[in-house]
Amino acid sequence: MSTLEPGTDLPPQEYVVTRADLVAYAAASGDDNPIHQDEEIARAVGLPGVIAHGMYTLALAARAVQEWAGGPGRVEQVGAKFTKPVVVPAGDEGTTVRVAGTVKSVADGRATLALTVTCGEDKVLGMPTAVLRV
Repeated sequence: MSTLEPGTDLPPQEYVVTRADLVAYAAASGDDNPIHQDEEIARAVGLPGVIAHGMYTLALAARAVQEWAGGPGRVEQVGAKFTKPVVVPAGDEGTTVRVAGTVKSVADGRATLALTVTCGEDKVLGMPTAVLRV
């Protein structure tokens, strides 16, 4: 991990999300809500299609922070509000979630990051932040 200074923009991380990822996440998490796998049910409840689990999206943000931190064990906190769904089309192409970050402050051996998590033009997490040990 390089030295983090306030105002530093971190290199964006991109993750492709497929329906196969949603199936695997559902199995691992126990969240088998059909809106994450069944197009017809997702649309029936007013969604634009099958959507990724909110916690899966947050986990992608945490994964980016871990990359910036230089490895596991340095991420102390990741938080956000779920603001828009990540719609995942059928097929192998999936959709891309992009995580960008800026160092807001560094003090007492910790860096606070402001994150931007998007899918297409939509911000899918509101006010995402992270704290890591430096």
